[in-house]
Amino acid sequence: MSVADGDSLLQFPCSFPIKAMGRSRADFSGLVLDIIRRHVAEHDIDDVSHRDSRAGSYVSVTVTITAHSRAQLDAIYRELSGHEHVVMAL
Repeated sequence: MSVADGDSLLQFPCSFPIKAMGRSRADFSGLVLDIIRRHVAEHDIDDVSHRDSRAGSYVSVTVTITAHSRAQLDAIYRELSGHEHVVMAL
C-alpha cells in the first residue's frame, strides 16, 4: 500500500535515486554512502554506482534507495549538501 506524504507528488515507499557530486578523491563514494546510511536501513539501499568526469577531476555517486518519506529525503539532502566535500546533490 502506498501512502502520499504531505504535498509530495511521490508515493511512498518508492525507489529514489540520490546523486552527489564532488572532487575526485579515493573516499568520496564511501563518504556519500556513510551519510545515506545514517538515514536509510541497509536493506533499503538498492543500487550504488559512480562515474568519473571526463577529465577525472570530479566523481558522481548515485545511490538508489527505497525512500519512505519526504522528511527522510529532505534529511539526506540537507546532510549531503552541508558536507564540505559534496559540490552538488541532486
